[in-house]
Amino acid sequence: MKLNRVGFVGWRGMVGSVLLQRMIEEDDFSLIEQPVFYTTSQTGQPGPDIGREIQPLQEAFDLESLASLDVIVTCQGGDYTAEAHAKLRQQGWNGYWIDAASSLRMSADSTIILDPVNMPVIEQGLANGQKDFIGGNCTVSLMVMALDGLLNSDLGNADLVEWISVATYQAISGGGARQMRELVEQMGVVNRAASDLVKNPASSILDIDKAVIDAIRSDQLPTGEIGVPLAGNLLPWIDKDLDSGSSREEWKGAVETNKILGREAKPIPIESTCIRVGTMRCHSQSFTIKLKKDLPLDEIEQILEQGNDWVTLVENTREASLAKLTPASVSGTLTIPVGRVRKLNLGARYISAFTVGDQLLWGAAEPLRRMLRILDHSSL
Repeated sequence: MKLNRVGFVGWRGMVGSVLLQRMIEEDDFSLIEQPVFYTTSQTGQPGPDIGREIQPLQEAFDLESLASLDVIVTCQGGDYTAEAHAKLRQQGWNGYWIDAASSLRMSADSTIILDPVNMPVIEQGLANGQKDFIGGNCTVSLMVMALDGLLNSDLGNADLVEWISVATYQAISGGGARQMRELVEQMGVVNRAASDLVKNPASSILDIDKAVIDAIRSDQLPTGEIGVPLAGNLLPWIDKDLDSGSSREEWKGAVETNKILGREAKPIPIESTCIRVGTMRCHSQSFTIKLKKDLPLDEIEQILEQGNDWVTLVENTREASLAKLTPASVSGTLTIPVGRVRKLNLGARYISAFTVGDQLLWGAAEPLRRMLRILDHSSL
């Protein structure tokens, strides 16, 4: 289809800002005849600089304006989706809705988009007349990208994995920009509390430790956004309590993965423990995987490396792991390194692996911009 009028909502937020940055880098706006930018608070003001003239900002809840669009791309969040999407569909709008929020992910009428992994599922959704294409949970998308080779039916591996157990170490970017800011503020409070002691070579490490712990537990540490201390800490729970001993974030690991893969009728069992750690924008994950058959380790590594163009295999050595398998090395890149691949003492069919990926790229913005290109039938 021709991308005539495409609307963007929530482009000022964290995911939206990364989306615009990537679209400018990849010249995606050249595909759109008329990009239209919306706002909930600054109607009539100039829009973002995308290298071409655009009209002033439009009201994000102006249904008449929204209904004139061929495609709506939104990073505004679930509350906006719940209100605007339903009203537009009720009024007969038949355009494409591309969304970063979770509200519509598990709807029978939507497709979760992660085209390097599930292009056949996306194509089937388009052929079936589906119009809602939704970005997946950030951690799930990064997991599936990393393990694509083991899960990919195109490589003949659709039934290779018996089950997956994963521990996630998720960056604060998953909680939004305000929580990212607060983590940096918390780091500053902790640093100031122990700074003089750290600078004094004669000071006791126990005194430094006490100063840090006291700062983390003090009323001076800002916690209004995160809710609890994260600097010098970790949080063994993310998202809502499902009253089953699991969180909603952990539930997503199984249901969204299998929907992405088109395996709802024959799901792979996946169990997750999701943990928030004090990194800024990269999620890390440690996998224990049981395969359905015994394969040589070098063949497993080759399968992983063949998954997609962004996966890179990291040699299972101390030096390579510390240099290439960390948030500090991966942040801001599209690379999905997979390392620490080894067989376990549990048995010949048990393997372990570790991956890192940028939560704001493949975990959020990148699938949205690529879906626009899919609609335009452009090369990716």
